[in-house]
Amino acid sequence: MKKKYDSEQVGRIKRNEEAFNRVAASVSALKEAIKSYDDVSEDIKSLTEYYESSDWKKDFSDDENNLIPKDLKRGVLSEDGIYNLLDEVKELNQILKRDDVND
Repeated sequence: MKKKYDSEQVGRIKRNEEAFNRVAASVSALKEAIKSYDDVSEDIKSLTEYYESSDWKKDFSDDENNLIPKDLKRGVLSEDGIYNLLDEVKELNQILKRDDVND
């Protein structure tokens, strides 16, 4: 004789198993992303110091005056680019409730 299973119970377990798998995958991906972010904390500090320095201002000005080779990658001299990136770092630190990355 075949045992009858409660279809509502089976459905509930299936739905929650799917939710469990999505959450587990998301948690794993987020942990990896946070580790990657932590790994660039010195780069964040370096970029912040560079952007706030007279060196960046000189490099920016020299680029505007065509004194920097045109074939040199210089996204860091994009005023909006570096400002927006560092602003995103601040926003992310707020989300993570961490301000120690820039210390």
